[in-house]
Amino acid sequence: MNNRTKTDVVLIGAGMMSATLGTLLQELVPEWEIKVFEKLSNAGEESSNEWNNAGTGHAALCELNYTAEKPDGSIDISKAININEQFQVSMQFWSYLVKRKRIQNPQDFIMPLPHMSFVHGEQNVLFLKKRFEALSKNPLFQGMEFSEDPKKIMEWTPLIMQNRRLNEPIAATKIDIGTDINFGALTRKLFNHLQSKNVEVSYKHSVETIRRTTDGLWEVKVRNLTTGTTVHHTAKFVFIGGGGGSLHLLQKSGIPEGKHIGGFPVSGLFMVCNNPDVIGEHHAKVYGKAKVGAPPMSVPHLDTRFMNNKKSLLFGPFAGFTPKFLKNGSMFDLVTSIQPDNLFTMLAAGAKNISLTKYLIQQVMLSKEQRMEELREFIPNAKSEDWDIVVAGQRVQVIKDTKEGKGTLQFGTEVVRAADGSIAALLGASPGASTAVHVMLDIIKKCFPEHITEWEPKIKEIIPSYGLSLMENPDLLSEIHMSVAQTLGLNRKKA
Repeated sequence: MNNRTKTDVVLIGAGMMSATLGTLLQELVPEWEIKVFEKLSNAGEESSNEWNNAGTGHAALCELNYTAEKPDGSIDISKAININEQFQVSMQFWSYLVKRKRIQNPQDFIMPLPHMSFVHGEQNVLFLKKRFEALSKNPLFQGMEFSEDPKKIMEWTPLIMQNRRLNEPIAATKIDIGTDINFGALTRKLFNHLQSKNVEVSYKHSVETIRRTTDGLWEVKVRNLTTGTTVHHTAKFVFIGGGGGSLHLLQKSGIPEGKHIGGFPVSGLFMVCNNPDVIGEHHAKVYGKAKVGAPPMSVPHLDTRFMNNKKSLLFGPFAGFTPKFLKNGSMFDLVTSIQPDNLFTMLAAGAKNISLTKYLIQQVMLSKEQRMEELREFIPNAKSEDWDIVVAGQRVQVIKDTKEGKGTLQFGTEVVRAADGSIAALLGASPGASTAVHVMLDIIKKCFPEHITEWEPKIKEIIPSYGLSLMENPDLLSEIHMSVAQTLGLNRKKA
């Protein structure tokens, strides 16, 4: 048996990111050979899995942590605009794939669902009102409503308002163009499509090492976890999209851009409703404000979800800590990620984030009843027997040295690539899957600059708004919204 092969592209990890990059490359250069290696037995089993994320379709419609309050009291909406623009790119890509029959039955992975923000307390109500005033003037957030009237909020979300004591001001915003996305189902559809195009996807295959060859290519040593045999694959381009596992592989590559980077794992739990009557009373994603000291991924939210064509109701996430970098990872992941080059970066992060560590320990120690008390801030009459606890996915937040100082904890999605563009790794967490298409197009632009001029017409066919700001082109935004809604079966009318 030949244990050495050559290929054009190797994708590590069968999650949403590799699925997106593989599909884009297959559209742009169908003649290129692509190989995918995944440790687990199926696609989309880690961060992309529907039970391991909130499926919000992050468009900054309801997530309050994307709109920071500045010292002068005004609201900075620049991050919300960027994330929304990026999500619009994903929607255009998925719409193109459905139109071209690359994937079918979009209702399996995307459903229309109102996105809401809900706050209580005078300061929070004032913040939400200012946020609404800033966002609602922008074409991307057209149709957003604001109310402080309990009767109106009761119409929007009866489950949250039933038996609520109104001893302090409350407010909510609602926008009907939100979505719920089953990223696990979408990832599996994309890999099924890639396999139909003769892309070789190898499950139960673990990448052991990545090293540069003398001729500038990358040699990837892959072990078959079923047979124990290893094969060396040489590729011109390697993408490391292994979720929490990406950091170790980036370190093994030895590229200077991967130095002085660490990772901090944050685990999560969700409460899942088991009572169909309660599930039926709620139809929205409702986000609140994170507690002081909580990481942004721990913003509390009450989510209607659609998984396997069944409606569910989840609340969370409750943050936790485990040294694993993946749900199916090793207890030694954190320790083995500490290298001589990132030791001081990690120590600096530890010193800076004592309050976060304390918060995570408190979250781990919560009893089910204490978690129910947090849920009752959203659903006042929630009953303990109606809710079960499920373990959500692992997220590894990036730690690196920035202008803010050594060992800065980064909340977001980050790409690290070699100067020559021959290898790239995706690290970090939310908004992640929702903005995958924008992130992968950026990788294509930076890693294959010699091809961009040739590929641009095809990219514009796939993404009509490519290179343009939809916020600055409201007519194009309206046209795209209508086309995407029709293709993906989204009812843009009020729910």
